[in-house]
This record gives sequence, structure tokens and C-alpha cells, in this order.
Amino acid sequence: MRERSRRTSDGAVARAATSSDVPEIVRQIGTRRGAEEAPVTRSTLVGVSDTGTVWTEGLEPGRQAVALGIAAVLTIVVIDVLLVGELSFFFDLCFIVLCLGLALVVRPHDFFIIGVLPPLMMLAVVAMLGAVAPETVADRGDGIVQAVVSGLAHHSGALVAGYAVCPGTLWLRQRTLQRNASG
Repeated sequence: MRERSRRTSDGAVARAATSSDVPEIVRQIGTRRGAEEAPVTRSTLVGVSDTGTVWTEGLEPGRQAVALGIAAVLTIVVIDVLLVGELSFFFDLCFIVLCLGLALVVRPHDFFIIGVLPPLMMLAVVAMLGAVAPETVADRGDGIVQAVVSGLAHHSGALVAGYAVCPGTLWLRQRTLQRNASG
């Protein structure tokens, strides 16, 4: 490999860094950090299998996942009611995807909290809409109780699917964790 060099303004010869200089440059940068901090040199392949994934470790604690779920479902409700005027199939599909997403982001320690969340979220949404705007989940003249029952009945498919996807995903994650711990 040919070495490249050029003259600087003071007449000295400056040499361009080559690929063989990279370890030396890394060492010099590492020693400039300070005396208390030793340079860390490690391969990018070392320890990759030791890192946790979203599937095994999750991202959020249970309380934050619940807050995320409530905020997301309320956002979906607002969008659906503004666009269509009632809870539609769009809400049902988003509810199922949200249940799957919450089952993926929660940490293993908090599986139970997310496992019971889908029916509670659906009940809260339908009860809120039944009290505030019953025509979005039932007939205009229905009372709160009838609106809640009608809303749950109309969206029972999404409730069953979301409640099947969520604990099913949590069960698969738990099974993977047990398999990794024993093997």
C-alpha cells in the first residue's frame, strides 16, 4: 500500500492515516480520556448473545406499559369517534394490535398486570363512551348500563381476539424465558 504524504505550511511532511494506523489511533483516543478511565477494547461479536431482546427482557415496567396502553386506547377512540362518529372496525383492529404490542413491551416481572389489562381497557372505554356519548357505542336513547352492554357486545370479537393474543404472547415469552434459564 502506498503511503500518502503532503507538505504542511511550515514545511514538515504530514502523513495521511492508513488502515494500519487505526488500532494506534484508537489506543491514543482511549488514553486521552483520563487516568481513571481505562480504554475499553472488545470485539463487536463478543457478548452479543448475552444481550437481552425485547422478546426476553421487554422494554417497560408494568405501570408504564399500563399508562401507555390507556393513552394509546384513548387516542384510538378519539381518532375513531372524530372520523366515523362511533367505534368502528378500525378501533377493533387497533385494539388487537395494541394488546399484542403491550404484551411485547412489558418486562417479565409484570406479565400479570398486562395479562388482565385488555378486558379492563375495553370496559373502561365502553363505560366512558356510554356515559359521555352513548350514541357512539349504542342507540341514542339507551342508558349507561345498556350502552355498556351493547358496546361490549358489538366489540366482543376484538375483546376476545385481544384477550387471546395478549396472554398467548405472554405465555410464549414465559416459555422462552424458562427454556433459556434451563438450557
